[in-house]
Amino acid sequence: MTTLQPVRGMHDILPPDFRKHSYVIDTARTIADAYGFLEMATPLMEFKDVFKRTLGDVSDIVSKEMYEIADRGDEEIVLRPEGTAGIARAVMSNGLTQSMPLKFFYAGPMFRYERPQKGRMRQLHQIGVELFGVSDPMGDVEVIALAFHILKGLKLDHRVTLEINTLGDMESRKHYRDQLVTYLRDHHTALSPDSQLRLERNPLRILDTKEETDKKILKDAPLLTESLNSFSQEMFMKVREGLEALNIPFKLNPHLVRGLDYYCHVAFEFTTTELGSQGTVLAGGRYDGLMETMGGPAIPGVGWAGGIDRLAMMLMDNVLPPLMRPIAVIPMIEAFNMKGLELAQELRKEGYTVEMTYEGGFGKRLKKANKVNARYALILGEDEVSSHTVTLKDLDSGEQTQLPQAQVSATLREKGTQ
Repeated sequence: MTTLQPVRGMHDILPPDFRKHSYVIDTARTIADAYGFLEMATPLMEFKDVFKRTLGDVSDIVSKEMYEIADRGDEEIVLRPEGTAGIARAVMSNGLTQSMPLKFFYAGPMFRYERPQKGRMRQLHQIGVELFGVSDPMGDVEVIALAFHILKGLKLDHRVTLEINTLGDMESRKHYRDQLVTYLRDHHTALSPDSQLRLERNPLRILDTKEETDKKILKDAPLLTESLNSFSQEMFMKVREGLEALNIPFKLNPHLVRGLDYYCHVAFEFTTTELGSQGTVLAGGRYDGLMETMGGPAIPGVGWAGGIDRLAMMLMDNVLPPLMRPIAVIPMIEAFNMKGLELAQELRKEGYTVEMTYEGGFGKRLKKANKVNARYALILGEDEVSSHTVTLKDLDSGEQTQLPQAQVSATLREKGTQ
């Protein structure tokens, strides 16, 4: 008989790992709230055009990595590969373009049809923020500061490096594009087939290449920073000054780029050496042209997305808050199970974590209590049931005390179990 397995590249998140996932999301949500970012969610499925317009036909995501859905109405539907385009679509769909600025936080699964490897799955999970309607570079500083604050909250700030670069404005990129095309045409035959195609349609996307042969060619290519006009240089200077004022360490990386047309000015990544080749744990940048690409008004934007799976892999166990040890209810015989259930329910209403021991003799139920690492056991025998009392057993010391059922909650509270 064949054992059923999850779909390749997708995995179950069992309780120990889910606890880490939840901690990443909860930490990010709390800190994002302190910065005024409101949580929202978009559908898991979107029309393919949402991403074709923004990512383009020649991007790896659109051409190779999107999960397309066979829709009965012959619509082109995909599972969302990333969060930014969907949130930009939601801003336009819900008539929010006149309500700037807008600050959003999100968390949830994304889908990419790519080769699974450490820290990179076909169903991935991301946290992210988007800030719309702010063109001032202080907006860039704020979203980077928020990312750094979250990483610090996860105690990962000393295990990652913030790398930043500038892509300049449209004028700067056009000047750079001309220089890049001139350089790459001399190496046309050595480029990968994908890059040869991009050279004709969108040469900046070659900078995102995964091919080693292309990367070698690009090592001697002109740098975008050499084509910056004075306005772009000033924007980048203000971002750096803002980060320095907030004591956020960073490293300049002139090779850090975004190949998509709507990206401009600052681009950044938080990277680590602890996850092999998948070293980026959080990345973002400014995307002032995104809304226009989608057919909307010219609204500036800046944001980032972080990989929950990768961040969770890096979390140290001692960072997580300690699990509350439960209280175990142990009816001595099955006839007292209902009394035990009633007691458990009352304590749960008081805010206690309570485990029922459902079946077996006293010894078996006591083993169950120890297995779930219960702090105390509440034992219900014939004497206890007839006298409306309970025996409270300290499972660490073995000490036992009989007390009225009405005093159980107060006694447990005095012992610091809440």
